[in-house]
Amino acid sequence: MEFKEKLKARALKEEISLSPKQLDQFELFYNMLIETNKSMNLTAITDEDEVIEKHFIDSLSCRRVMDMTKVKTCIDVGTGAGFPGIPLKIVYPEIQFVLVDSLNKRVGFLNEVKKALGLEGLEALHGRAEDLARDKSLRASFDLCVSRAVANLSVLSEYCIPFVRTNGYFVSYKGKKGLDEITNAQNCMNVLGCKIENVDEFHLEEDEAERLLIKIKKCKGTPKLYPRKAGTPTKNPL
Repeated sequence: MEFKEKLKARALKEEISLSPKQLDQFELFYNMLIETNKSMNLTAITDEDEVIEKHFIDSLSCRRVMDMTKVKTCIDVGTGAGFPGIPLKIVYPEIQFVLVDSLNKRVGFLNEVKKALGLEGLEALHGRAEDLARDKSLRASFDLCVSRAVANLSVLSEYCIPFVRTNGYFVSYKGKKGLDEITNAQNCMNVLGCKIENVDEFHLEEDEAERLLIKIKKCKGTPKLYPRKAGTPTKNPL
C-alpha cells in the first residue's frame, strides 16, 4: 500500500477525512523530512509506518481534547521538525499558526516546508520561548498553545502559558510519566493562574506506549514575572 493510501486509511480510523490536497501535502512533508534528516538531525523516527503513526497521527490527537473548529490562533512551542504544528496546519488550514524553535537550522527547514506545501497563515520563528513570550505581539495572543517538547510539565507550562490569552488553552503532549508531573504541577498552576481541565490517556494503534494529552485552561492573566530568564525554570521549577 502506498504512503497516501496508508495515511488516508489510518486517519479515517481517527474520524479524520483527508482531501487529496492534504494527502499530497503530508506525502511531500514526509519526503522532505526524510531527505533533510540525512544531513540534519530532525527525527530518530524514519520508517514510513512509524512516521504516520508516531508523528502525523499523534500530532493530530489534539482533537481528542480540543474542538479545533473553534481555534483561530495556535502557537507550537519547541516544534522541532514541525510536530505537532505542521500536521495540525495541514488538517486545519484556517487556523493561524506560529511555530517556535530555538535552533535556526530547524526553522529554516520549516520555512522550506511552508513554501513547498503552500501553507499560508503559518510563521516559523527562531528563538527561546522565555524571550519570545515577552514580545507584546505574541504574549497572551493565542487561543491555543501546543507542545510535544520533553520538558517537565511545570517548566513547560511556564514557557507556554504566557503565550495564551485568558480563557485559552495549553495542550501538552506527554507519555506516561506525565501523570507524575501532573501531581507535582499544582503550585505551578496556581502561580500561573491556570487549571488542568482534562487528562486524556490513550494508545496509538501501532504503538504500545501510553500517551497523555493534558489540557490546561488559562483562567487569568500571567504575572509579568513569568516566564523567568533562560535556565531558571529548569533549575528551579515552580
